[in-house]
Amino acid sequence: MAVQEARQGTEAPRGAGAHDGGCTCGDCPHGARAGHRRAQAAFLLQRDGFAAGHGLPAAVAHSVSASRQWVSEELTQSAELVAERGRAEGEAWLTRLWLRTAATVWAAVVTLLLVQSLTAVGAGWSDARTAGLLAALVVAGALTTASWFHRARGGALAPVMGEDNRLSTSRAVAAAWVLLVAYAVLVLVGRLAAASGHAERDALLSGLDLSRGAGVVTVLAVVCGIAVLVRRVVGVRVLAQRLQKVRASRPRAADLLTDDAGRGTFADIQYVVISAVALVFAAVRLARRPDQLPDLPWGLAVVVLVSAATYLAGKYAEGGRPVILSVVRAREAGDLDAPIRTGDDIEIRGAGFVPPGAQTADRLSRMVVRIGPVHVHVPLVPVTGGFSNPTDAVLTVPVPADVEPGRVDVQVVTAAGAETNRYAIDVTD
Repeated sequence: MAVQEARQGTEAPRGAGAHDGGCTCGDCPHGARAGHRRAQAAFLLQRDGFAAGHGLPAAVAHSVSASRQWVSEELTQSAELVAERGRAEGEAWLTRLWLRTAATVWAAVVTLLLVQSLTAVGAGWSDARTAGLLAALVVAGALTTASWFHRARGGALAPVMGEDNRLSTSRAVAAAWVLLVAYAVLVLVGRLAAASGHAERDALLSGLDLSRGAGVVTVLAVVCGIAVLVRRVVGVRVLAQRLQKVRASRPRAADLLTDDAGRGTFADIQYVVISAVALVFAAVRLARRPDQLPDLPWGLAVVVLVSAATYLAGKYAEGGRPVILSVVRAREAGDLDAPIRTGDDIEIRGAGFVPPGAQTADRLSRMVVRIGPVHVHVPLVPVTGGFSNPTDAVLTVPVPADVEPGRVDVQVVTAAGAETNRYAIDVTD
């Protein structure tokens, strides 16, 4: 499929369509999407061609090191184009996302109206239903207004997006509880405004007593505190190089359940699932008793608190600083054993060289190895379907001629900017 798309992209005539990748319609999502797809298809075709040994110029074909360097430079330039097109697509996607979030919010209001209308058959329309619908309209209007002001950042999703352009699990859970509690209070406000007798007003005011809403208030305080604390923890760990973060092209719903590499994580999944169950329970309690805050039982509240503590512990435990464990001379089949000399390839073994979410070629090409005072860019070595160098545990780089013989330090700088420990090696003449 990649080969077909790349061939179609090269064979399509100019002016074949208004949105053929080179679209100049400003933030047009069609042009951004098509441009990114074609650039990515062309890159995959080029990478697999180099992996099969095709496309090498005769001037570098005789030298393994020269051909590897040339291939790496060509792939790096193509990867930068793919990354640029990906960023353009992500910005266009965020720009039009605010309309989708606004439409989703008002669709929820319409759904609430339909549910209330169906449940009112036989029982009759009540002041509680009117208050619930008015509260939904107020919340929807506020979210729509916020979406418009943040339309370049994803609309209503902007507050729950992290600095790495991914959806934050802790912020999403806290925002859901805030919206539920705000909606519950607005329902009580609407009923209080419509109440005519002192006894009814006193009963509604007693519905705000802490004794009735202690469980939901405690959960709200904890999840909001977790959202603030997790942001601080992640920021401190990144600055201390104990956690590596790279920016995503755009947020995805799967970010709530996965890590930066797209793998599902237990801490995030259990936090989202348990919080969702508790939110559904609280919403049902509010529907059954609209005259007070949702009385979340302490048993369920403690379950949510344990889940939040597990999520926070997972944030403290994740990540780690990249580390070099050993450096050896890379040996081809048939080579004699020898010490490390300038011009030789060295194999750096360790862990954490590729940060989560940095598996794309443009990120891999940003990796650097410091050998003494010389900075060596890690070459991209393509294979069918990916790259054999660099990897998360092994890097192979040449020792340049500018490295003076003697004892020198080797240090890896990852795509996230984190530095490994220094590892001393001996370079001979």
